[in-house]
Amino acid sequence: MELLIIVIFVIGYACIALEHPLKINKTATALLLGVLVWTILALSHALPGNIISAELVENLGETAEIVFFLLGAMTIVTLIEDYQGFRVITDKITTSNKKKLLWVLSILTFFLSALLDNMTTAIVMIALLRKLIADRKERWLYAGMVILAANAGGAWSPIGDVTTIMLWIGGQVTTVNIIVKTLIASFVCMVVPVLVVGATLKGDIERPQEEAAGLEVPAHLRRLVLIMGIAALIFVPVFKTITHLPPYLGMLFGLGILWITTEIISRKYEKEGHKLPTAVSTLEHIDTPTILFFLGILMAVSCLKVVGILGHLAGGLNTAFGTEVPGFFFIDLIIGVLSSIVDNVPLVAAVMGMYPIDPDTAIFATNHPFWEFLAYCAGTGGSLLIIGSAAGVAVMGMEKIDFIWYLKKISWLALLGYIAGAIVFVLMDLTLFENIPWLRDLTMALPAPNQTLSLV
Repeated sequence: MELLIIVIFVIGYACIALEHPLKINKTATALLLGVLVWTILALSHALPGNIISAELVENLGETAEIVFFLLGAMTIVTLIEDYQGFRVITDKITTSNKKKLLWVLSILTFFLSALLDNMTTAIVMIALLRKLIADRKERWLYAGMVILAANAGGAWSPIGDVTTIMLWIGGQVTTVNIIVKTLIASFVCMVVPVLVVGATLKGDIERPQEEAAGLEVPAHLRRLVLIMGIAALIFVPVFKTITHLPPYLGMLFGLGILWITTEIISRKYEKEGHKLPTAVSTLEHIDTPTILFFLGILMAVSCLKVVGILGHLAGGLNTAFGTEVPGFFFIDLIIGVLSSIVDNVPLVAAVMGMYPIDPDTAIFATNHPFWEFLAYCAGTGGSLLIIGSAAGVAVMGMEKIDFIWYLKKISWLALLGYIAGAIVFVLMDLTLFENIPWLRDLTMALPAPNQTLSLV
């Protein structure tokens, strides 16, 4: 049964990767794959029916959190775009030099991702790119670099990437520790590909022509919707910290406030038969296939977790490499690469389950380098393939980027950055943080948050 599920998953994954040659939409494949693997599990009778039902409901709930988060974020960003809000930012980016623009966008993405999260930041930046770059293939290159920068920026922040959030809430890492230990490595992971690509770029970009709008949105309303939209996105981690509720609820709360605001604005500023947009009109052109793709692929991966395939994989790595230096570094590196193939959330969850942090039995205690390096690798390793991270899947859906194109043009750059950042992390850990007492003490400064929430 396990072998059959693996074979079906590999075939489905290959069909997703070969979407364009096969001329079969990846969303259809992902939905079919998600249903097939769970059907095989049910028909195999490997688990009692009630257990399968319970697991299906639990994993659907986890998947739905991501799907509704994505739906809320895409609606907010699209609503800002419909109100021409991004003109407030694009008008400030005056450079048309390709190299300068690459640096501006990459650095902006890197730090914005740490503040919001990598998926939301990727959605925002793609909306900006559409206002800045006319040529589609040229925009794809910048979009690929946005994926790298978003994943690198999310890895070092406690709220920037879902796997780092898991480790932070689970008590494996603390706030100051994860920032101090992984910031430089993550920055190197972003900078190295930018340096390589920047060396090949020459000339200026061509900006798209401004499309004639049925109704010009007044400048003060553009600013209002932009500020409210960005505030709604920034509010999500604040909402989660205060309430300890899932992030998607904070996203939907922000969308609800913005929805009501735009309804009121639209009624007030109707002019010459044209109405300003509302969330209702925005939802009509939301990229629904991308959302359904998330649903299918995440449900397929969750089946691998339930069957125990991911757990067996983690156990095999532990046996092969051990838990001492440099063994655990290799385990994290491999997990990072694997996270580009299957979702990094169940991979990290499996690792957290393998290595409990109970003081009496812990192999890797809180703030052990194993956990910080895991956050770096799981966060940035997903960039190796475009469907290896939430940011990549979101960008793939919005820009219709071809899997093979990304594999040829971006994956090797992601690998360069991934290895460079990993080397920096290991060298810093074995030298600076081991031999400078005050720096080592600083990384232990803040306690972990409440650990009552179980993730695995």
